[in-house]
Amino acid sequence: MRPPLSPPSFRVRWSGLRLLDVGLGVWTGLVFLFLYLPILVLVVYSFNESRLNVVWEGFTFEWYGRLWDDTRIARALKNSLVVASFTTVLSVVLGTVGAWLLHRYRYRFGSTLQTLIAVPMIMPEIVMGISLLILFTTAGLKLGFFTVIVAHTTFCFPFVLIAVQARLQGMDPALEEAALDLGATPLRAFLLVIVPYLRPAILSGALMAFTLSLDELIVTFFTASAQVATLPLLVFGMAKVGLNPMLNALSALFIIATVAFVLFSEHLRRLGRRTP
Repeated sequence: MRPPLSPPSFRVRWSGLRLLDVGLGVWTGLVFLFLYLPILVLVVYSFNESRLNVVWEGFTFEWYGRLWDDTRIARALKNSLVVASFTTVLSVVLGTVGAWLLHRYRYRFGSTLQTLIAVPMIMPEIVMGISLLILFTTAGLKLGFFTVIVAHTTFCFPFVLIAVQARLQGMDPALEEAALDLGATPLRAFLLVIVPYLRPAILSGALMAFTLSLDELIVTFFTASAQVATLPLLVFGMAKVGLNPMLNALSALFIIATVAFVLFSEHLRRLGRRTP
């Protein structure tokens, strides 16, 4: 029979685990600091009076005020909102219907289809942008709002589909059966029973699609025309020219809006898990 572990040896092992935990905690903190410190500096310097925006000269809201007077930014923001809105609607329709069909019916190549749907989520954006540009050019489509919306929908709707599929995993099959027994058609049962049950996942996926579309740069760069310049394209073009303090203010607003959308989407996703 093995003798019991002596207290000194146990203390040495416990101190080693504590040291490992502290080391991992410090490393995690350094990683987060490396990721978010530049964003914090950008937000702070959006209130800097300096035009060169290199040395802190004082606190001001001037650059936020100038954003509203710049017609280029207003036009680019309008283009981004139009593209993101249409992309969200199409992604919600395709993602919700696709998730329901994959859940409700069994296909011979269902797993392969599921994999192909998820490919745009992991494909490098530059590869997707170039491939979509070749597709649109080969099909004779003129670059504009239509091509950008199609391109954004391609990589946004899988996020909606996966969110809805996760919600469907916990759905009681008796809900649809009860609606059918009461005289509802399959379409009415889907619209009046299934869709309300899926609402938290649909809203969560819609917010995620809207955020992704609003932030997208690389795919938009390959599929948009000069007349359909979105806000990320405008920011990218302004940044190549040189330092502009309005960019910091615009980026700060963009960051706040994106974080708000993502947090609200996560809140809806957790709410959907708790809702029976």
